[in-house]
Amino acid sequence: MKKSYNNYKEQSLQTEIDSATLRDWLEKGKPVKVIDIRPASDFAEWHIAGAENVDAYDALYARQPGPLQDFEPPPDTPIVAVCFVGQTSKMAANYLRSRGQNAMSLTGGMQSWSTAWNSAQIPLDKSKAHLIQVRRTGKGCLSYIITSDGEAAIIDPSVNPQVYLDVAARHNWEITSVIDSHVHADHLTRGRVLAEQTGSRYYLPAQDRVSFDFQPLKDADSIPIGKTHLIALHTPGHTLESMSFLLDDEVLFTGDTLFLTSIGRPDLKASFKETEERAHMLYKSLMRLTSLPEETLVLPTHTNSPVPFDEIPIYSTLSEVKQNIEVLKFEEDEFVAFLLNHIPETPPNHMQIVHLNEAGSFPDGDITLLEAGANRCAI
Repeated sequence: MKKSYNNYKEQSLQTEIDSATLRDWLEKGKPVKVIDIRPASDFAEWHIAGAENVDAYDALYARQPGPLQDFEPPPDTPIVAVCFVGQTSKMAANYLRSRGQNAMSLTGGMQSWSTAWNSAQIPLDKSKAHLIQVRRTGKGCLSYIITSDGEAAIIDPSVNPQVYLDVAARHNWEITSVIDSHVHADHLTRGRVLAEQTGSRYYLPAQDRVSFDFQPLKDADSIPIGKTHLIALHTPGHTLESMSFLLDDEVLFTGDTLFLTSIGRPDLKASFKETEERAHMLYKSLMRLTSLPEETLVLPTHTNSPVPFDEIPIYSTLSEVKQNIEVLKFEEDEFVAFLLNHIPETPPNHMQIVHLNEAGSFPDGDITLLEAGANRCAI
């Protein structure tokens, strides 16, 4: 006879774990089993890398363990249960502890996890610069630290500014430039805050969308970083102002214009007619980028998969990207028609985020709810 959930008793003193602690465990390789109890569709959209989906959400609300009763974790391994905001996962952890298992609930759930991050170094052959990829694992945002001769530039900063400050301090680098490739719609930029904290130049593509001072970038402008430099390439389409950046003819930072297996969407904060016009622009921008040498390394500002704590950088050669993205082989009219028929669901709260980024405002307090949700900048 199935036991009622109400009969289960807690048997562990530690009942919760916060995102910072779980991030530390994963980064250090500590054995831990993460189980995501959300419905399979939500798990598929975004989850913690390495987590197992045990879809017990509805069962737990019915006061039953559901598939948790068949869950067998690795022996002597802590279990972390994850849900949306850390409430239903408490029920899961309580039940597992009643079976004598060391189970905890992730405080704040996936909403809290959206700010977690890790990093990886990217090896370069031609360039003398040093390059670090900072990955916001719970959101899929990718940002970059480029250094040369003691100076550093940050591209598309999306995690706590202190992360970049700590990395720079550890290596005695001076942050001299902060760059956003466009006005973002899926997350609040940390660019203006970071530039103010470091006294560095804050670069944005030339446009009249934002209401604060910045260093405007035009096509072919150069940004110095120690003994190297970035070349700005105007690549409109995802937004009208979108820029890509070329480092020493070896590395291409593509913002939200070109991803490793997809392309940027042209519809955010745009009417249907504007979306169609931007789709044509995006086609021309992509043709410009794909005309670069095949061995060019492509480094986008987003990834569509949860990022593991493996220190393996996320990038591809331009040749691989061209093979992986079928629409890059389309003619322009076919390309535009495909985009207009495949516009995905918009990012949560994207209009509010756009307005804050245009105003240069960074709200006080907890912003996890505002930014929660999977990355949806791609088609």
